[in-house]
Amino acid sequence: MPKDIFSTQASLYAQYRPTYPAELYDFIYSRLAGFDAAWDCATGNGQVAVELAKRFDKIYATDISDKQLSNAPALPNILYSNQQAEHTTFADNTFDLITVGQALHWFKHDAFFAEVKRVLKPGGVFAAWMYDVLTVNPAIDEHFTHFYHHTTNLYWEPERKFVDAHYTTIHFPFDSVERAEFTMSVQWTLSHFEGYLNTWSATQKMIAQTGQNPVPALVAQLQPLWGLDEVKEVTFPVYLVVGF
Repeated sequence: MPKDIFSTQASLYAQYRPTYPAELYDFIYSRLAGFDAAWDCATGNGQVAVELAKRFDKIYATDISDKQLSNAPALPNILYSNQQAEHTTFADNTFDLITVGQALHWFKHDAFFAEVKRVLKPGGVFAAWMYDVLTVNPAIDEHFTHFYHHTTNLYWEPERKFVDAHYTTIHFPFDSVERAEFTMSVQWTLSHFEGYLNTWSATQKMIAQTGQNPVPALVAQLQPLWGLDEVKEVTFPVYLVVGF
């Protein structure tokens, strides 16, 4: 069975997860020959699907979490469905583009890429990306780094290692593979930062196993450094892999 570790915090995910930069989509679009149909796999709350819908005639967005899908915006050219990444009902040679945002590490890679090859059109493009840990400023980053590497370390799923390696340890079975790096910047209050940390699978796993949420203690440490209502720039490095 595939792992569903985001249903519990689905509403938080929709509210607090950052959005990807326009430059990332522009890079992907510049490699495409057509814009008829795209598959956004592991769409979650539909963030990527909604962006793709601005360019494509039809978007097929899938996820294994009905709770996540229930938070996705309804648009006339997006068809949402609950399907596993490795086994779909799509016909062969359907898609000009297949995307996976911040989710490829959860899949069974051999089976998934076989499905990608089956449903991708000849000349189609596969694009997967992930973002690494955030930075704010040196004082805040010191506390955050300890939270990531020590407080929550034992509660990350084993697949997190693929994110830490920026997807360099995943084999992409395409004739041509391109990599690119972008910066995702957001303007957050400490409250929004707190909400984001509560979307982490490690945070939710720690709560489930220990009954303790580690986020409020970190927020208390950051309060003198951040301020309650002050807005700060938070940046994430984003790593993209495109296969042809």
